Amino acid sequence: MKKVLVIRNDKIGDFMLAWPAFAMLKQSMPELEVTALVPGYTQALAQACPWIDHVLLDPTKNAEKSAIHALKTSIRDAQFDAVISIFSTGYNAKLIWRAGIPYRLAPATKLAQLAYNKRVVQRRSRSEKPEFEYNLDLIRRFVQDQGRTVVEPQAPYWQFTVSELQEQRKKLAQMLTLDSERPWIMVHAGTGGSANNLSMQQYAQLLDGLLEQQPQAQVVITAGPGEEVQATELAELMQYSAVIYAKNDGLVDFGRSLACAALFVAGSTGPLHMAAALNVPTVGFFPSKRSSTPLRWRPLNTTERHLAFTPPQDVQGADQANMALIDIDKVLTQLAHGFAADALK
Repeated sequence: MKKVLVIRNDKIGDFMLAWPAFAMLKQSMPELEVTALVPGYTQALAQACPWIDHVLLDPTKNAEKSAIHALKTSIRDAQFDAVISIFSTGYNAKLIWRAGIPYRLAPATKLAQLAYNKRVVQRRSRSEKPEFEYNLDLIRRFVQDQGRTVVEPQAPYWQFTVSELQEQRKKLAQMLTLDSERPWIMVHAGTGGSANNLSMQQYAQLLDGLLEQQPQAQVVITAGPGEEVQATELAELMQYSAVIYAKNDGLVDFGRSLACAALFVAGSTGPLHMAAALNVPTVGFFPSKRSSTPLRWRPLNTTERHLAFTPPQDVQGADQANMALIDIDKVLTQLAHGFAADALK
């Protein structure tokens, strides 16, 4: 095996949860030339991943037929020795069909598995373990099939140098009028449409409560494209002051900013998983329904650096996706017991 194509061409959070898989693959077989197939919105992150050698851009299934045909041609002409489809769909199966790739591995849970000659039985819909563990199971199978020893990766999966972070902190302090000597609480209240989240009123209550507990901290509300109005609403609801960070120089620059946070707060979104890959302490809010649990979408930071909250499951007839049922006073009480204080000291 010399050239391997790894497919994870979906959302930012899903792609970040594949970083341990890329790490395991490259650390177990460092001689491999690893190419990642990703869409345009995760391309910069893939290029920043230290375990990816090349990035192949997916125009996505809604693109012109000519663009998809060109991608199929690129895959065939690259003469990959293996393909590992971490994200298995009919579209992805069609991309590699007749590409002449000898070793083809994917989960054995969908009709798309017929395009692959190596399969791992996975029941991801049961949410019995974290998404990143399902991804790792595929890489373990591949490495074992090559008769090699599996190297288990460790957090953090994404790092910046001390000088890079010093420069980024200085840049943010000037741009947002922040005190670079004080700890920063960053919060992303947007959802990207992928998961339920707290209301702006709940976020305002949470952030005001955190500032009462830790008055030395400053709050930075992050916002992606189209989320500026929501961020402004949150800032206006707060009793204490907060700044809005809505402009950056791309996802890698945004990642450097997240690495400057003492604490990051969000729902189950891409920014939460980016912060966690950097091993920043995170507070995450998740629905209780099986497909969206904090177990299934557990971020990548070490266990002691993450706290998850969900709607109560012991309320008869309660909607497990109703985030309004999360009691912010109880959240603040739990955060006061060491976690926030340790992160913000």
